Amino acid sequence: PSPPQHGLVFDAGSTHTSLYIYRWRADKENGTGIVSQVEACSVSGPGISSYADDPAGAGASLKPCLDRAMKIVPAEQQRETPTYLGATAGMRLLREENSSKAEQVLAEVSKAIGEYPVDFRGARILTGSEEGSFGWITVNYLLETLVKFSFAEKWEHPQDTEVLGALDLGGASTQITFQPGVPVEDRNTSVFFRLYGTNYSLYSHSYLCYGQSQALKMLLAALHQASSSTPIKHPCYPQGYQENITVAELYDSPCVHAPSSASPGLVLTVTGTGDPAACDTAVRRLFNFSCGAQGPCGFNGVYQPPVRGQFFAFAGFYYTFNFLNLTRQQSLSEVNTTIFSFCRRNWTEVRALFPKDLKYLHTYCSVAFYILTLLLDGYKFNEHTWNNIHFSRQAANTDIGWTLGFMLNLTNMIPAEALQQVKGHQPGLWAGAISFLVLAIV
Repeated sequence: PSPPQHGLVFDAGSTHTSLYIYRWRADKENGTGIVSQVEACSVSGPGISSYADDPAGAGASLKPCLDRAMKIVPAEQQRETPTYLGATAGMRLLREENSSKAEQVLAEVSKAIGEYPVDFRGARILTGSEEGSFGWITVNYLLETLVKFSFAEKWEHPQDTEVLGALDLGGASTQITFQPGVPVEDRNTSVFFRLYGTNYSLYSHSYLCYGQSQALKMLLAALHQASSSTPIKHPCYPQGYQENITVAELYDSPCVHAPSSASPGLVLTVTGTGDPAACDTAVRRLFNFSCGAQGPCGFNGVYQPPVRGQFFAFAGFYYTFNFLNLTRQQSLSEVNTTIFSFCRRNWTEVRALFPKDLKYLHTYCSVAFYILTLLLDGYKFNEHTWNNIHFSRQAANTDIGWTLGFMLNLTNMIPAEALQQVKGHQPGLWAGAISFLVLAIV
């Protein structure tokens, strides 16, 4: 057999970047469903969009993970190793804010990757629809709902297997992708794939600014603008918690707009009040749930057919619910009870219980209520469909996200048509063997 081939994909998210190293058998490259993840290397520092004023720093930040990849991929294969960088919502926001700075960052990361002996195929900003769709492909590919190796030792489309929906929560955007039971009425949210000889018509939408980091920023900005006094009282932060933030830091994103009266250098003091009911109310105000006249919708007037089937919720959905120990298919009432109970704890108590999680500890209550509101009121899951959501980081020992689907698609490892049956012998040999048998019988 040929030695295994490798592929590298950088996931340049809004808050951090990761490099995923994949491997597959070269002699079975054409869509046989055997790609595996070798390693995920986390790039130190923030996401590449944070390097808007230091583009060279974005490129330099990738080098330790590239060095690691060069130790994993055999030297004789490196020049044939397809390598990509896909940037998501953080860079989409930077492009909205300053397109020339976004281009400079992409140019610098391309330059850094280009210094390595790999088959670099470009760095680009993914659309929200691509991010959602590639995540959907990853989930279904890993769980073998698209293609499966049968007992007859051939690759087949699994019969009577429902595909799964994908729910992704990043730092700056959130995506929902699933196969609805009705035709998709809005072409902007319609995605079509032909995979392994089967057609898939999907609903997919990405909400920019509704990733968890930007949502927390929108929440704090709303509390600031509603507050006539200082310090700002934050119902989602634990009682006893306090932090200082400047107006410039709070309003440094296109997702939030500073009031004209605010001075950029002004320091705002934020104190937690640990009030879960008030936190729930404040989070809900970030959304507009009315659908108007255009029929079923998610939120902010975006068309969405009713959710259908089983869903995998990954990335931010998983990390917050895993912290709260809520990834074991608990009922919705148990989830609510756990979140309310956690949000009532004061800062001293929370720090004593979770001494290793101090960096994000004060945000878990806000994000938990945000996830509940997004899933129930935004995407319209209910107490009956709640248990169709599976919170997971991995499937088949591989991280769930858009990177694997992206690489499969771009390396043509997902064939457009059904897989060919593999014959054990050349046709000429079969003809000779049959002729011999016929003569022997005669």
